[in-house]
Amino acid sequence: MTVHPTAIVDPRAVIGEGVEVGPYSVIGPDVRIGPHTRIGAHCVIEGVTAIGADCQLFTGAVVGSIPQDLKYAGEKSELVIGDRNRIREYVTINPGTTGGGGKTVIGSDCLFMAYAHVAHDCLLGDHVIVANSAALAGHIRIEDGAIVGGLVGIHQFVRVGTLAIIGGCSRVTQDIPPYSTCVGYPAKVFGLNNEGLRRAGVSPETKDRLHKAFKMLFHSGLSMSHALDKVVQEVNHSPEVDHLITFIKQSKRGVCRA
Repeated sequence: MTVHPTAIVDPRAVIGEGVEVGPYSVIGPDVRIGPHTRIGAHCVIEGVTAIGADCQLFTGAVVGSIPQDLKYAGEKSELVIGDRNRIREYVTINPGTTGGGGKTVIGSDCLFMAYAHVAHDCLLGDHVIVANSAALAGHIRIEDGAIVGGLVGIHQFVRVGTLAIIGGCSRVTQDIPPYSTCVGYPAKVFGLNNEGLRRAGVSPETKDRLHKAFKMLFHSGLSMSHALDKVVQEVNHSPEVDHLITFIKQSKRGVCRA
C-alpha cells in the first residue's frame, strides 16, 4: 500500500495489497478496498463501502456519503462496488436506505464519467457506462452493457435494459427496453442499438428477430399488450427476444415507446 503523507486513512479500514492513495484523500473506518485499486487526490470514501480490485477513482470523487433522502435516519447501509471500475472526477455514489433494501450495488468494468451521480439503492450491472453529469435517482436498475448519455436525468424506480443506449440530455421517466436506442424529452424508442449488439457479438439471426419484435412493439400502432401477443406468436424466440418480452411484462412504470 502506498499512501501519500497528506492522506488520512482510518486504521480500521481494510486496504488491499498494492493500493495507492493520493494527496489529501480521506478513507473512513468501515471502508474495504481491494488490491491494486488507485485512489486519486482529494477523494472521500466513507460509510460501509466495499470497493473491488483494480478500480481507479479520480480527483474529487465522493463515494459512500450518506443518501440524499429525507427519510434517511442514520441507519447503517452499504455500498458495494465491483472490480475494474473507473470513477472519474467528482463522481458521487451513495449507499442504500432501509426502504430500498439497504444497499447500492455497482457491478464490474463500469465507467462513470465526470460529475455523474448514482443515488441510494441503485443496482447496476457490469460494463455500464454513465456519461458526464448524468444523474440517477434512487432505486434505479441498470442492466449489463447499458449506456447512459451525458446530462441524462433518470427518475426513481426506472429500469434500463441490457445493451440499451440513452442519448444525451434525455429525460427518462419510464423503463428503457433492452437493446434499444432511446433519446428525447421525454425519452422515446427510436430503434435497435445495432452498434451495441454488434460489439456484444450478437448474431445476425438474433438481430433480425429483435428488429422484427421492435417493429411490432414500438412502430405498429398496436397497444403494448396486443403487440406482445403478436411477438410471442410470430417471432422466433431466442434468449434476447425472451428477455425483451419478460422485461416489458414486468414493467411497473411502463416502457417508453416511439
